Amino acid sequence: MWFRRKSSKQHRQSVSAPTAFATHSEIPVSTLQRVRLPVDLLQPGMRIVSLDRPWTQVPVLFQGFTLSDDSQAQILRQYCEWVLVEDEEKRLIPVLDQISALKRRTTEPLPETRSLQQELPRAQATWSRTQAFVEEVTRQIEAGNDLNLQSARPIIRECVDSVKANASAMFWMSRIKSRDAYTAEHCLRVAIFCVAFARFLGMPDEDLETVGMCGLLHDLGKLKVPDEILNKPGALTPEEHSIMRRHTTLGYELLRADPHLDPIISDVSCHHHERMDGRGYPKQLAEWQISRFARLVSIVDAFDAITSDRSYRDGLPASDAIRILFRNRGQQFDATMVEAFIRMVGVYPPGSLVELSTGEVAIVLATHPGRKLKPRVEILLDRDKRAVAPRVVDLGSTGSEPGQGTPGIAQPLPDGAFGASLRDRIKQLMAVADKNAS
Repeated sequence: MWFRRKSSKQHRQSVSAPTAFATHSEIPVSTLQRVRLPVDLLQPGMRIVSLDRPWTQVPVLFQGFTLSDDSQAQILRQYCEWVLVEDEEKRLIPVLDQISALKRRTTEPLPETRSLQQELPRAQATWSRTQAFVEEVTRQIEAGNDLNLQSARPIIRECVDSVKANASAMFWMSRIKSRDAYTAEHCLRVAIFCVAFARFLGMPDEDLETVGMCGLLHDLGKLKVPDEILNKPGALTPEEHSIMRRHTTLGYELLRADPHLDPIISDVSCHHHERMDGRGYPKQLAEWQISRFARLVSIVDAFDAITSDRSYRDGLPASDAIRILFRNRGQQFDATMVEAFIRMVGVYPPGSLVELSTGEVAIVLATHPGRKLKPRVEILLDRDKRAVAPRVVDLGSTGSEPGQGTPGIAQPLPDGAFGASLRDRIKQLMAVADKNAS
């Protein structure tokens, strides 16, 4: 729980010294308070008294300092969940009032400024450009050439803009997966979900690009792992498993060599397989040693890995991945973050194909954190599995026709079931967008 408390008497001070002509009632007195504050609410001018981890675990120059600009607050947001600050009571009161609103963020849907149909063309173009960047980086690493990883930032900025307009558009693109291009597409999907998840948690906009860069580059070290191990169709031997684990340190070394990259990006590459119970790798870090961004990326990384087809196995349904994440919260993953992530993606993530209790087949448009089993869907097939004019139904809506209840989801379906597929629906919507643009 966040808390606040008044500082001890020695920390209370006058804003200005009393003059010989001032009465006691005229002396302006400012009472300082110490407050345990979520890092996303930090503001310049606040004095940082202590952190939720030792000072040595965060790349700051001094222990106990006053925030002079947002760049310092940004570092704290990357590594910490909360900090103890000291500031004037009158300045802290409006900030403390924002705590409840920040906590409500993870109980509300991601805001949208454009419809899914409006955003899909930009999402598809952004997806293609980002995928091309990852493929180019792959070629450069294989050729042993120098990398220009900073050029990823404007591409990630496009991803951020698309997610902010309508995250479901990018979520739809992320469900079109290729078994043969797993590593490149995995990095891209992790980047998209990291941006959306950071926004869902209430992180400031200036952090979204950085967390997207962390997601995009977190597995860069895998490009240094031999293909026969990376794509082996079967269980790895202990020796092969040891080589595979080296991708975290290999990625760290690649990223740390670029002086233009934010240090948190190499930190995430190194530590996204660390665990809350201290049994992760490569350093078996304790919970308090794992940065906030590394915790976030580890959840998204695991979710995508579980749900993706690999050369040696088929991916599991999102509902199974969610159960695995939930079961391992507090041990492998940050418990609070896992619960928030599940609220964001829902049991049936956007782009999922489902069969309704009416027998109709629909595609999920968007989820609602408070109604994980009742997303907003678009019906594509009637109860006889015949194509119909698509119509949108909010399964969480209390309104329904007289004598009829709002339908629910009977079961998830594999993409392509009964001839309905996400890829085809995207093509239809893109054709409509092209027609409207011409």
